[in-house]
Amino acid sequence: MPQPPSAVSRDEPVIRDRGDACPGALRLHAADDGYLARVRIPGGALTARQGSLLALAADRFGDGHLELTSRGNVQVRGLAEGCGAGLAQLLDSAGLLPAPGHERVRNIVATPASQDVLPWVRELDRLLCANTRVTALSGRFLFAFDDGRGDVAALEPDITVLGRPGAGERALVRLGPAAAGAVAVAAQDAPRAALLAAEYFLDAADAAGTRAWRVSELPPEHGLDEGEFGARLAAAGIEATREAAVDWPYCPPPQPWGRGPGPGPRGALCVLPPLGRLTTDQWRVLVRVAGHGDGLRITPWRTVILPGAPLGEPVDGPALLEAAGLVVSPDSPWRSVTACTGRPGCAKSLADVRADARALVERARGPLPVHWSGCERRCGHPRGTQWVDVVATQDGYRLSAHGQALPHQPHQPHQQDLRDLADALTAAREITSSPQSPKTQ
Repeated sequence: MPQPPSAVSRDEPVIRDRGDACPGALRLHAADDGYLARVRIPGGALTARQGSLLALAADRFGDGHLELTSRGNVQVRGLAEGCGAGLAQLLDSAGLLPAPGHERVRNIVATPASQDVLPWVRELDRLLCANTRVTALSGRFLFAFDDGRGDVAALEPDITVLGRPGAGERALVRLGPAAAGAVAVAAQDAPRAALLAAEYFLDAADAAGTRAWRVSELPPEHGLDEGEFGARLAAAGIEATREAAVDWPYCPPPQPWGRGPGPGPRGALCVLPPLGRLTTDQWRVLVRVAGHGDGLRITPWRTVILPGAPLGEPVDGPALLEAAGLVVSPDSPWRSVTACTGRPGCAKSLADVRADARALVERARGPLPVHWSGCERRCGHPRGTQWVDVVATQDGYRLSAHGQALPHQPHQPHQQDLRDLADALTAAREITSSPQSPKTQ
């Protein structure tokens, strides 16, 4: 299970000498398997119609697959050069493409099991798209709306809005991932406060001159101050109070389930596509089930929640999803296995990590999560340290657990018999603490 983060301020500021090249739906990224488009889905919320058109985009212009990202967005890969105009037209018809200058700044995650946060998401998205100043935000700047349980607040967002159940119509706004305190505002003012916080960050980044992309990258002398933020809110007509110390909640992410709570034959499903990648046929099964409910919610943990989904006759959602190769069982080994893109999509990768992960998913089970990486960058790895790191090198895979390298390195994955790698990985997933600790098993 992913671990809660330990947000720590940087000792040295990040100084960048280039602009942000984060891909979008209009700014395509050149990969080894063709171009890549990243479609921002604010709050991860999609209608069934929008989901259908995304599948059409992947079939018409891409490689017939859709990928889920750690920001609750969707990627289309294998795009041909020159397809940008057609892709943009299709996405625009689905309501997934705002003004060109804003499409990469709509990075908004939200508690996926909550309907209460969606009005906040929609209002912030509207405010962002009407504001020319925020087009200067990088494609990595992250907003989060948490209903108070602490799931997306734990993702180290740049701006966090936390609901306060039982505390009236108030919400907390946190500046950066490491802040101990926050500013309390009326719940109705939360989206506008989040926008003003982003503008405050841009002013601080301009003053620093380091081209920071994230709040945590600001040098200390230009860090965001809750008192200054409160003054900016007051100047905008928003009543705010400072809370110097907040007991920030933490809630683990949703796990796959096939029979969620709900009245009668309806409920909610949490669906896990193995390795966060679906064929368009699988995606259309998701959309079909979502069409009998309340749409889709893409989560930052590469799962999909289907609220109001049918759980029995005439449409048995769980049975349809399982038949399509999607996971709705909390006992599936896929719930704790992740991987980067690997070969052939990434030029830096030294292995087809997805194929190797599939080959060993049943044979190398264990309590610890495992992440497969095609190179030392370890893209998409879990948070915290309590996981097994499988990294491809020129000589084979190198394994680590709890941040410590394991002996007997490396392991060749491409031999006909994978038993040695399976045995080593199984043993690594059983390690209960640092391999250098006497408690190691």
